[in-house]
Amino acid sequence: MDTSDSLDRRAHFKFPEETFRNLDATSFGALIATTADVVLVVDGDGVIRDVAVGNGDLLSEGLDETTDRRWIDTVTIESRPKVEEMIAAASNGGAIRWRQVNHPARDGVSIPVNYLAQRLGSDDRILVVGKEMRDFTVLQQQVVETQQSMEREYARLRQAEMRYRLLFRLASEPVLVVNAATGKVQDANPAALRVLDRTAERTNGRRFTEFFDSESARSIDRLFAALQTTGEAPSVAACLREQSAPCMVSASLFRRDETAHFLVRLALPEEVDRSGDNGTSESLQAVMRHLPDGFVVTDLDMNVLTCNESFLDIVQFATEDQVKGQSLERWLGRGSIDTSSLSASLREHGTVRNFATFIHSEYGLDEDVEITAVSVPKGEAPCLGFIVRRVTRAAKTTGDMPTGLPRSVDQLTELVGRVPLKDLVREATDVIERLCIEASLQLTHDNRASAAQMLGLSRQSFYAKLRRHGLGDLDS
Repeated sequence: MDTSDSLDRRAHFKFPEETFRNLDATSFGALIATTADVVLVVDGDGVIRDVAVGNGDLLSEGLDETTDRRWIDTVTIESRPKVEEMIAAASNGGAIRWRQVNHPARDGVSIPVNYLAQRLGSDDRILVVGKEMRDFTVLQQQVVETQQSMEREYARLRQAEMRYRLLFRLASEPVLVVNAATGKVQDANPAALRVLDRTAERTNGRRFTEFFDSESARSIDRLFAALQTTGEAPSVAACLREQSAPCMVSASLFRRDETAHFLVRLALPEEVDRSGDNGTSESLQAVMRHLPDGFVVTDLDMNVLTCNESFLDIVQFATEDQVKGQSLERWLGRGSIDTSSLSASLREHGTVRNFATFIHSEYGLDEDVEITAVSVPKGEAPCLGFIVRRVTRAAKTTGDMPTGLPRSVDQLTELVGRVPLKDLVREATDVIERLCIEASLQLTHDNRASAAQMLGLSRQSFYAKLRRHGLGDLDS
């Protein structure tokens, strides 16, 4: 069926003579002006002979002042071919269809109007009915912007997923993703498939515990249950069923697409201890584990690889798994300032001795420490080693802000990084003031009148400062 014929049949009444026999010109004009935002009456030459504007916004733009002007002169340049086509089609009795035309606005933004042109009977005049489309255009623009934003977000997610898949595939550590609700494997990297001696088709969709003997399966179920309850659980020893090979199973809980999953890691004996039965290595590990000072090993970016119990005690964590992968900067008192200084010294000298700072623990307690560090840039796993030793200070105060006044410039400099600059300046002023008062009393052999005169103070002001700093035993 031809579209234009269909439109023509829908555009006409079946009995117009009967329906509109009592409708005069005034009533017809009022009806058309009421049902449209703007109505133009254009002659065969395209000149506007009459106009009615029912939209207040269009009225303020001056569309009611276009009488005796060519219609084509009232629109923007790109809309002029549309106006010519509409006039030609209406004059020749061609197909009638809506066309969007833009009028220039006083604020510089075009006004979109959807027009329909229809020839009035045998006369050469053309009736042009228009609907203002600014609200529709705004909505259309919002839809386009939303679609573009969604496309950008989708591209970002695709890139992130691609990076995740690449890291997952290239990781040398056997890793599997297990659905927490069903216990079935959803994904496994090539290293895990080699350990299980299975293909991806024979692994994905199977219950993870099927790959282990019955006793190991029960241990793994308890591991998963503890993770879902507390979010933390220690590694468990297990035995692969088909290979009869021992391994360590550790896992962590995460959520994806509103579903809980386990990220499971397998560690074979040769990966847990590459030195085999080397007693020296085991002894060294035992020494480091029970060292009274904090001991932590990080990668070259200062992300924690392993640590001993003393370090966990300093930063106030319960298990090693909680700090693995975290940046050492998280607990250093001056943050990136300390890490930058340590990194620069290690790159230049390879070692750092007695680096004074403080540790900001997980529960907000600050503790003075000295750090000794060494860089091991070569070998299979380049790393950095840190010994964190607690420092006991007699003058140390508790709380986030020191309450005692520093007794020297050295003590004052130790507050850098812990106290805001304005407080440091105030305390530096107090230190200088107290030192000057003490010096004046010493020079005048505790003659307070002479000391006040030496400092250019009145005796009343001098005594007030003595009381403020607790000098001179005024209470006695």
